[in-house]
Amino acid sequence: MSTIFDAMDEWGPEKVVVVSDTKTGMKGVLVIDNTSRGIGKGGTRMQPTVSVGEISRLARVMTWKWAAVDLFFGGAKAGIRADPHSPYKEEILRAFVRALRNEVPQEYVYGLDMGLTENDAAIINDELGDRGAAVGTPFDLGGIPYDQLGVTGFGVAEVVDEAAAAIGLVGKRVAIQGFGAVGHATADRLHTLGYTVVAISTAEGAIHDPAGLDIPALLRLRAEVGDSLVAHLPQLAIATGTELFVDADIVVPAALQDVLTESNVSRVRGTLLVEGANLPTSAGAQQMLRRAGVTVVPDFIANAGGVVSAAFAMDARYSAFRPQTEQIFTTVSAKLRANTLTVLEEATRQDLTTHEAATKLAQTRVRAAIDLRGKQLPF
Repeated sequence: MSTIFDAMDEWGPEKVVVVSDTKTGMKGVLVIDNTSRGIGKGGTRMQPTVSVGEISRLARVMTWKWAAVDLFFGGAKAGIRADPHSPYKEEILRAFVRALRNEVPQEYVYGLDMGLTENDAAIINDELGDRGAAVGTPFDLGGIPYDQLGVTGFGVAEVVDEAAAAIGLVGKRVAIQGFGAVGHATADRLHTLGYTVVAISTAEGAIHDPAGLDIPALLRLRAEVGDSLVAHLPQLAIATGTELFVDADIVVPAALQDVLTESNVSRVRGTLLVEGANLPTSAGAQQMLRRAGVTVVPDFIANAGGVVSAAFAMDARYSAFRPQTEQIFTTVSAKLRANTLTVLEEATRQDLTTHEAATKLAQTRVRAAIDLRGKQLPF
């Protein structure tokens, strides 16, 4: 994308706000993609490499994700170009929030993404003096800490189980890229469901055991040492990135985007790939996987557990009562399992990739909302 205008099409984005602050060095962007089904809602990330193009792509994913799970919010995303480990993180975050006070919470509500935590959501609400400015706040402030609860990863695992049941892979071997907020919760739930997790990775390395990793032990180690858990198991170490290509029946990229492309996707050995991360596969890679007979569940179907829990949090922003956690998990499981089967069936029926089928489903819902809002001029 050479300019933001190149990203504009019949769906959006409706608004792009780029902000900066000379006192803190803050640089950031908010992209509100499409609000035909509700106000903009999507996570905010803080990373040194954040770009307008990246946030624009992710905002579009949010448009499809909300529509795919049939919840009435619009697609949006925000990003701050900064190091989340900076000693000045709070000052940078507060500067970003102040710069967008005209848009929040009327047009956009902050959520959590890479680099932000529940405490950061609390800081956002404090800066604006509004409990409704951000969701994902700490439990002690009345929020639903869905990253802490592992709702997104739980949903990814439920999708794995549903898709595996459809193609005869229940209880088989799984390789997971990532062991962060999404990956560790995915591994935890899959272990409970009886799957053998053979590989995981963190920002500091990857490990692999063909006989199966001890997931409960890894979860305890993660709680103690974080990403460096892989350094405690040098005998299991493999090259970072190769965890996607080990001998496994099911592959779950649950960390980074753009990790599977035409140049490397042929190395995937599994027959089921479930996208726990946003945008982990290129369009060309998706076509190659289809030709190879690999079943793929798209990101905005597989990792939508986070948006389901965010919808509960949106409704509870100004309430004195917290939603029941059990209800959140039950709803995530029901919605994501049903959507998984729908997309797999539609892809087969219409001879499409699963991404194409899922996008078509979401577009139909967004188009209906656009049409109900009045006449559109041709352009």
